[in-house]
Amino acid sequence: MQRVLVVDDDPSVRNFLKRGLAYEGFAVDLAESGEVGLRMARERQPDFVILDLMMPGIDGLEVLRRLRAVDESLPVIMLTAKDTPEDQIKGLETGADDYVVKPVSFEVLLARIRALLRRRGKEVGGVLRFDDLTLDPSAFTVRRGNRNIQLTSVEFKLLQEFMEQPDRVLPKQTLLDRVWGLDFFGDVNVVEVYVKQLRQKLEAEEEPRLIHTIRNVGYVMRRT
Repeated sequence: MQRVLVVDDDPSVRNFLKRGLAYEGFAVDLAESGEVGLRMARERQPDFVILDLMMPGIDGLEVLRRLRAVDESLPVIMLTAKDTPEDQIKGLETGADDYVVKPVSFEVLLARIRALLRRRGKEVGGVLRFDDLTLDPSAFTVRRGNRNIQLTSVEFKLLQEFMEQPDRVLPKQTLLDRVWGLDFFGDVNVVEVYVKQLRQKLEAEEEPRLIHTIRNVGYVMRRT
């Protein structure tokens, strides 16, 4: 599970991003100031950072400089209301990978996050195939036969787990740990909900079932 650190002094922005990113399958850490953000980055290394520019105390540019001093490859997106060309140039020259001006739709921000992670090799992997199903991690695409299938990030990761281990029974707890992360404390039955959603999309045109239930154990991907 990829971990994002959101550093912004506006609680409405933090909550908005947490809801959207968590739904898409990211683990989300929130920091209300630059000082807290730097401390959290030291304690638990994020896969990427969404960083506000204007904050009291340590501002976004200084946070960015300190993050870059420790890890030059850490992806950082600046999300700020400052929209002048001078501000954008300063943010990019300081080391931001992308500069996004508020307000921005969550869908646009998510697309830019995924594009950044692909460029940084965070989602790159070989194409997986099983029966008539194809999953491409680098392009974030799934096809069944000639049909494109749109999945959320969580559904995508769940399917990837099955396709990487075909014909192997995967217990619910194993799937929960690998897809949602070891720090997820929700009910294991969330796996059932997402498997149901995944089946609906994979079988939308009455294709044969590929993900089968093993009663009281878990699930397995195999041909009918």
